[in-house]
Amino acid sequence: MAKDGHKTETPDVSHIRNVEVTHETSDINVRGVLTFVIALTILGIVVFIGMVLLFNSFKGQAAKEVPPGPMALSQQERLPPEPRLQEAPGFGVTLEDGTRVNLQTKAPQSEFQALNEQWEKELKGEVKGALGNSKTIPIADAIKQIVSDESLPVRTKEAPNKPQDWAISVPTAASSGRVSEKRLQ
Repeated sequence: MAKDGHKTETPDVSHIRNVEVTHETSDINVRGVLTFVIALTILGIVVFIGMVLLFNSFKGQAAKEVPPGPMALSQQERLPPEPRLQEAPGFGVTLEDGTRVNLQTKAPQSEFQALNEQWEKELKGEVKGALGNSKTIPIADAIKQIVSDESLPVRTKEAPNKPQDWAISVPTAASSGRVSEKRLQ
């Protein structure tokens, strides 16, 4: 057997020297590679400039305010029907005096606070009518007026002495609700 080595192995060519030739022309085309790199760079710059122009065009279109179409709903028409939930657009409370309190951006308890303020005004007698006179009187004055009024009916301290006085009227089962009978509680 020969000591050449295996037939598929690459032969050792390290001892061959050719000083005049720096590369093998059949290995790579340097001019083609450089042309590709330059063309790719120019194409990348063109695409970059094109994208910058495209995005500037989009920004210009977005800056223009387009009027709504003829079938678009107005702001009031887009609101949900009353009563609106809190945090919904247009949520508010119409008080008894006709004023509307918009509670859309306030805290969830602001509805109660607005109504509580209205009730406090009524209890203090600050609510005025159309002619400028007070609609209500303060609660302390109302209590004094009721206590001082002697025309009010007063209960007697006598307890009912018959069991029928404690009974309530209840319709019977066969009466279809027309006739009632007295039953003790």
